[in-house]
This record gives sequence, structure tokens and C-alpha cells, in this order.
Amino acid sequence: MAVLLPASLVVLPSGRAGAADEAPGAPGARPAWTPADKTGYGTSRTLGSKVWFTLRDGALSEVYYPDLGTPSVREMRFVVSDGTGFTEREGEATRGSTTLVDGRALVYRQTNTARSGKWRLTKTYVTDPARASVLVDVTFESLTGRPYRLYALHNPRLSNGGVRDLDDRGETRGGALVAEDGRTAGALASSPAFAETSSGYQGVSDGWTDLRADHTMNWHYEARSGGNVVQTGRIPVTGLRGGRKATLALGFGADGDAALATARATLGTGWPKVSAAYARGWHDYVASLKRPPASAARGRNRAVYDSSVMVLAAHEDKANRGAFIASPSMPWAWGTNPELEDPSGAYHLVWARDIVHKATGLLAAGDRAAADRALTWLFRRQQKPDGSFPQNSTVEGREHWTNVQMDEVAAPIILAWSLRRTGGDDWSHVRRAADYIVAHGPVTRQERWENQGGYSPATIAAEIAGLVCAADIAAANGDRAARRRYLETADEWRSKVKSWTATPNGPYGPRPYFVRITKDGRPDLGTRYDIGDSGPAGVDQRAVVDPSHLELVRLGVLPAGDPVIRNTNAVVDARLSELTPAGRHWHRYDFDGYGERRDGGEWNVGHPPGSRTTIGRLWPLFAGERGEYEVAAGLDARRRLADMAATGTESGILPEQVWDGTGPGRPGTPTYSAAPLGWAHGQFIRLAWSIEAGRSLSTPAVVACRYLRTSCR
Repeated sequence: MAVLLPASLVVLPSGRAGAADEAPGAPGARPAWTPADKTGYGTSRTLGSKVWFTLRDGALSEVYYPDLGTPSVREMRFVVSDGTGFTEREGEATRGSTTLVDGRALVYRQTNTARSGKWRLTKTYVTDPARASVLVDVTFESLTGRPYRLYALHNPRLSNGGVRDLDDRGETRGGALVAEDGRTAGALASSPAFAETSSGYQGVSDGWTDLRADHTMNWHYEARSGGNVVQTGRIPVTGLRGGRKATLALGFGADGDAALATARATLGTGWPKVSAAYARGWHDYVASLKRPPASAARGRNRAVYDSSVMVLAAHEDKANRGAFIASPSMPWAWGTNPELEDPSGAYHLVWARDIVHKATGLLAAGDRAAADRALTWLFRRQQKPDGSFPQNSTVEGREHWTNVQMDEVAAPIILAWSLRRTGGDDWSHVRRAADYIVAHGPVTRQERWENQGGYSPATIAAEIAGLVCAADIAAANGDRAARRRYLETADEWRSKVKSWTATPNGPYGPRPYFVRITKDGRPDLGTRYDIGDSGPAGVDQRAVVDPSHLELVRLGVLPAGDPVIRNTNAVVDARLSELTPAGRHWHRYDFDGYGERRDGGEWNVGHPPGSRTTIGRLWPLFAGERGEYEVAAGLDARRRLADMAATGTESGILPEQVWDGTGPGRPGTPTYSAAPLGWAHGQFIRLAWSIEAGRSLSTPAVVACRYLRTSCR
């Protein structure tokens, strides 16, 4: 990681400094967020404690405060030294595990054992239900009978600070490590209290640079200039009997004094009371839900189901109720390339499409209130006067990216119908969205993978279903003209969807089959477009398929036995599916480049077309979509649920992508993509309950009644 300051201007520290000495080397190395493959994610159920933690690589990774759009800590991990001969840091020097301690609460335990065999750390994480603080219970064990030194390395990055906003400052205050940036503050306090402390700049005057030089802590700085601050605290435990336990509290507030007061109050309450209150909140929530269905009642499926309902609920912002983010992570260049996003964004934004998948998952599990809040949030943020919805928004509801995706205009309508939200105020939102679809569809500026426009089978399915649902809500409000207009449009588009998007003469068979998208509504023509994301340029539209055609079945527009649907399943399976040790999974579409490089390096933008520099891997959520299709087809979909569960971490976190036959990872295991992915967790829950019901729970009965002559009641 490069240091922003030229080497000739960096004064390297030497020897011990006084407590008031300014750390040299500001602003330090250019900051980057940690990789996105989280193994744990938690927050309390209380609304007053607006803090969320993530875990990866045996350590605490990003902590969000004061909302889910604002990461304010990059990382905290521990270092062990004997003071003379070795210094080892969690991660590269350890092997470990992250487990969900309680199947009914987001309490995680990390156990890290040094590869050298000298020591072991066990850490358990909760947040304080009464305050904005993360509490960590630490057990440090020497495995050799010799005393060792334990240090906490804390890397704050307050207020979602970007590389152009390196203004964090760090100091020791009242025996704790305090960081501030003028808007937000954090404080790390320990019991027993830190024996030594220092705040420096990453890569130059931080504690790791100090310790690895001679295995002892020589520097005791304050970082007043502002930059990429790393704070170090020595915890006075030895790893021997009587010196193995410590508790750390990471508190937040508007300024340093407030953050320190929060951390001290949490420490004063103590681990037993805080952790018990935290667990009790989740126990009460889980008890309010339906019991897991038979398909998810045992084994690995049960573990992932229990994790999914809690993780999904934890995706909701507490300051902006109903705002469910995509994922508490920043995969690849989203966390490292400031030209792409600075400060970070993308995955901790809100998409209408994703939020509906989460809402329907929680609705299936028995949390109707969460689904209602999600719809209310969407309707209140229907910012565009024309009735459309933003491509994505911050948790406060500010539009971020500015394209319009027609399936995201339709999805809130379908959710409103599913929730029976037909009152006058809801109807006003539904009417505006449906009118927009009639005026601007069926073509979309972007389909659900967000980098192509045209005629998309998935988008058209959502538009048709949205219009039929809107017609039913119009009827409930006595608007016969609107009802007629919506149904006429939906019927027309349904009659044409195959002629727009199913190729009779493409290069694969059996034909005809649905393509990913046509640019011109002429699937018989070899119209060409650029795939993007380092995929080839000038690809024949007939040569690109994806699993999104199943939306036509899921949303009740076409029957599962439709010949073109079945033809497309065969083509998609041959082109995009792979059998892994975690079951069968699918790629997004032909030539997809949204994933790591072949060697596992991060995805980034700007690679030459056709280079295949980056490769999109397998998406577990497609096993869920195929499972919902199989339920609709009267088939046994339990294997799809098991396949999804098999891709999760040992703590039940589901990723966006898993490795295929290329790259460094074992096929079927999580890549460095976003995890947890809320959409995948919602899909898992919904499939489990669809198997139980013997029908896809996300199929609007009013649509199936009209076009499939089923579910009419």
C-alpha cells in the first residue's frame, strides 16, 4: 500500500516519544476498506443503538455508525509478541474460525490459533442494546507456558472517510484511544485498562510498524494532523492463568468525550449484562416469527435459515426505518478505487429491486411489519415526479445513481399488492408508477444487471406483473379507466414478449430460447453490443443468455411448462451452470466479467474489451430462483435449498458469488464478492417457504389467475 507523502519528506520515528509528541508521516498510507467476504455481521435489535459490526479474516472489520450507509471503522485486530523474538498478527499468522454462538442471536465467536502454536485468542462480539458501542469479550491463552504481550490495533475511518477526506485525528484520553474527525468520534477502551497507547499513521508510525521492528512498543504518539490513523493499545494480560481475560468496548458519539463516555458506560455495565440483553432482543424477535418450515428444520439448512432471518433483519437501517441496504460490504474496487466511489457506496445503498426481495423473504418468515416499512420507505422516496423510482438511493433516500430500471418501478407495485396495501395514499403511489410503466415500457434503460438496456424478458415480466397488480388496486379504488388501461397494456406486452426476446435462429439449441436482452426487439437479428466489464465487444445478442427468463414464471406471466421456457432452461444449463462440491450453480450471463481476475485479484473497471481480465463467477441466488421455478413446475426443489446452504460460511453468511472452476478458490466456496448479500438471504427464506407451500410465494395470485388460470379466488 503506497504512502501518499513522498519518501524524502517522511521522518521515520526512532526511539520512544513523549505522550504529547506528534506522530510523523501524516497522512500515512492511502486507505482502503477491507475485502467484502464477511464471516459475521451483527447489531442489536434496539433502535437506539445505531451501530453494526462486520467480521472477516479472524478480526473485526468495518463498523457502521451512525447509519448503515456510513462505515466508521476499517478494522481492529490483535498482535501478540514476546517482547524480544517474535511478533505475530491475527490473520496471516493464524488459522481460525468464526461461528454463530447462538442460533437465535447474532452473537459471533472468533477463535484464532497461532500457526506457530504459541498462543490462542477467542473473541466474542455483541453490541450494547443501550448504546452505540461494540463489546468484545477476549480470552488470550499462552500455549507454551510463557508470558506474552497482547496489543489491539485499531484503524478508525470515521464518517465514511474517503481518500480525499483524510481528517481523522487520534489521541489518548483518559486511558482510552479516542479518534475524531469533526463530525463523528470513536473511543476504544479496555478492561483492564491499556498499559500503553499510541496513535500514528498507517505504514509509517503505526503500532504494527513499531512492533515488528524489534518486538516491543517504543512509540507513544498522538496523531493530531489528520490522516489514516492506526491506534495501538497494550492490554495488560499475559496469556497465563490469571491473565487471560479482557473486555474491549468501541463506543461512538458526536465528539470524543461523548464516544469515550459511551465506551466507559458499556464497560461499566459489563459483558454478562450487555451480552444477555443483546441475546434477549434477538430471541424475542425470532420468537415472533413463524417456526422454520420442514425444508429448513434441520442440519445445515436450519443453520442458514436461522442466520438468514436475523442477518436480513439486520440489513435495515435504524435511523431510516424500511431502508434495507444491499450488503454491509465494499467488494473489490468499490472499497479500494476512489475514482469509482469516494466515499464508499454501492452496496450500502438501497435498490428497489433488492429491497423487495428482502421484504418478501421477511414476509414469508412472518415479519410483515418489516415488509410494510420497506414499502413505506420506497413510496416516501418515490422522488421522481414522473412516478419512477431511483436506480438506488442512500439510506436517507437521496438518489445516488441516476438510471431508471423498469423492474424497479414495477417491484414496489407488486409488493404493495402482496401486502394488500390498497388504500388511497398507497394507490396514489401505485398509480404514478404504473402510469410511468405504460408511458415508458416495455424497453428499459437498464435491466436487472444494470449494464444493458433494451427488451429484457425479466424486466418485461416485472412490468406485466406490476401492471396487473396495479389494475387490481385501481379496481379497489374505483378507477375503472386505469384498470382497463393497465390490463390492456399488460396483455399486449405478454402477447409480444416472445417475439421481442426469444430467438428462433440463435447459435444454441433447442430453439427458440430467450436471450438476456435484445437491443431492438428483433431476436431474429444478430444485432451486436458490448458486454462490458472486460467482456468482448460486438457480441451477437442471440449468443447471450441468462437465467432471468425465469422471472416470467415466478411472476405468473408464463407457465413453468412453456416450451420456450424449457428450451431456455436447457440452453442456460449447458452454457452457464457448473456442478461444484456445493451443488449446481449458475453464472449471470455469457461472458460476464463482474468478478475477480483469474488469479483472484480484485475486479476493477477499465479493462480492455474482450480481455476477459475479470470473470463473473457463480451466484448462489440462482439456485434459489431455479428452486422457485421447480416448485412452480411441481418438482422437488429441496436440493436447490441445500445447494444454497452449502455455499454459506460456517456462521451461515451467504455470498454474492462462489468460485467456479477458474481462480484460486475451491469451487462452491465464497469469493471476495459481497457477503452477506441480502438478496441471497431473502431468496433462501422464500424458497424454503415456497417448498412448504407447494407454490412460489412470490407469484402474485392475481397475475397467475389472469394468465395461467390458477390461484383464482
